[in-house]
Amino acid sequence: MWHAVRFRTRIWVKRARIVGVRVARLVGIGASRLLPGIRYLLRSVHRKWRRSLQFRTVLTTLMLAISSFAVVGAYLSNQIANNLFQERLVQAESETRYNVKQVQDTFDGAQVTDQSSVITLVYDTLNAVEGRGSVIQRRYVFEAMPEQTKPRNRWVESRASDQLTISVIPPELRKAVQDSGKEQFWASTEFPVGTEDRPGIAVGNKVTFNGTVYELYLIYDLNTAQKTLDEIQNVLLAGGAVLALLIGAVAWYVTRNVVSPVSHAALVSEKLAAGQLQERMVVKGEDEVARLGASFNHMAASLQEQITQLATLSQMQQRFVSDVSHELRTPLTTVRMAAEVLYDAREDFDPVNKRSAELLYNQVERFQSLLADLLEISRFDAGVATLDAEPGDIVQLVSHVMEGVAPVAAEYGSQITLNAPAGSIIVDMDDRRIDRILRNLVLNALEHGEGRPVNISVAANDHAVAVAVRDHGIGMAPAEAARVFDRFWRADPARARTTGGSGLGLSIAAEDTKLHNGWLQAWGRKGSGANFRLTLPLHQGETITKSPLQLEPVDVGLHGAAGQRTMLLLDPAPAPRGGNQVAGSGPDDGPRAPGPADAGTTYPGTAGTGTKERS
Repeated sequence: MWHAVRFRTRIWVKRARIVGVRVARLVGIGASRLLPGIRYLLRSVHRKWRRSLQFRTVLTTLMLAISSFAVVGAYLSNQIANNLFQERLVQAESETRYNVKQVQDTFDGAQVTDQSSVITLVYDTLNAVEGRGSVIQRRYVFEAMPEQTKPRNRWVESRASDQLTISVIPPELRKAVQDSGKEQFWASTEFPVGTEDRPGIAVGNKVTFNGTVYELYLIYDLNTAQKTLDEIQNVLLAGGAVLALLIGAVAWYVTRNVVSPVSHAALVSEKLAAGQLQERMVVKGEDEVARLGASFNHMAASLQEQITQLATLSQMQQRFVSDVSHELRTPLTTVRMAAEVLYDAREDFDPVNKRSAELLYNQVERFQSLLADLLEISRFDAGVATLDAEPGDIVQLVSHVMEGVAPVAAEYGSQITLNAPAGSIIVDMDDRRIDRILRNLVLNALEHGEGRPVNISVAANDHAVAVAVRDHGIGMAPAEAARVFDRFWRADPARARTTGGSGLGLSIAAEDTKLHNGWLQAWGRKGSGANFRLTLPLHQGETITKSPLQLEPVDVGLHGAAGQRTMLLLDPAPAPRGGNQVAGSGPDDGPRAPGPADAGTTYPGTAGTGTKERS
């Protein structure tokens, strides 16, 4: 038999485990499906909270209203409950004193000696106290005090109405009644009536009968008062909910009347910012919102008029520059031909006319360069500049630019050093435009380098390639570096216009860089030179997130006078395409990127051709 019981026990344990596992699995599945919905709902509410002023205002009003109703409702409910309880307590104490006095008088005047008479007297007296009728007014618990030795012939130990027991009386109340004399005490309690527990008040006193001391507790039912309190609380709750909904509706209506014009103004302003200058607000009424809409429309009309005037003026200026540039090309060609004839025959002139012929030739060359730049700028302004991008080796293009500016470097006495990977770096680019950018940067570096070396660095990563042109000349302040790409801007307005180019070279370079979706940035410091960095994406359509070369150079040594310090831009890590970066040759070369094979190209300022050197 015991084996069978154990066997069945093990089976039931296994079944319970299986059921538990299945329930846990179902709970897990339900939670996994419910949590995303909850998170989506919370995210939606948070997004709505951030983006909608009306939603935020209505929700805040509702939360404040509900909180206020909760506080006021709790206070009113507590006050009503206290008042009902105190009223019933006063009534219970008064009725108890009267009924206890009647019981004691009945017991004192009783002339009974046999057991049946005593029991009948006690039963009738307590039933009269109970006040039975259609509704029981009060219940009682009648109990002889413990530890009484006299008299031993008492025939009633305890009695209670409606099947109650002494356990419904709180111990604290019994102890207070037992330790007292003729005082009356009360306490809150619960007592069973049928299948439910009801709240009540128990009031206790002492009575004596035939020399025996009894505890008499009268219990008053508070169920009617509790029902009244519950009904009042339900009314308060329903009234609070209705008021909260009404307040929410009022808040929504008021905020809608205020926020709708603001939302409409925001929508109209977005359309104005997008170029739809004809958009206006709908104005209704004569209140503050209507005046705001009228002012907004007036402002929009004024902006439209000014923007139209500026656009017309800009078009006129662009057309004027383009027309003038085109019209000047024919006479300029004639003047240039005459200037070349005079320049070629200058040896036959006297010194004054010879110098005049040279000045005329040089200024015509400058004028022609300025005219070409103006024509190029006019193409950018008109939006007709196009990009003819093809894969090409940017290292080879840099070398070609260095060969082209070698005579200028020899004239200024500057040495140009190329630091680039040994291999090729293929980039989708417009060779003509990139060549113009690099040539402009190198010529500017030679012009402002004061005869000091110019360093060109090339590096690439997985998405971009960078070319940095670093000079060690007069430099420029950060504020000047921020404006260096402006048209016709000069750091020193007192400089002669004969120094430098047309003033449009860097502006054209910036526009060419934008066509390639690249970066052209400048860094400078007074007395420490300047650094220009060109960053291009390796493939058209890609976005640059980081340049392979840093904009602000690191300090390195450079051969020259003792104590002379300068900066050379070096890639902190080898280029991903292979190869190594190399500084210029010489005993005082600064630090360079490590690598097994260093290859560099140096163009000295004392010759017009380049010489290959290995460090």
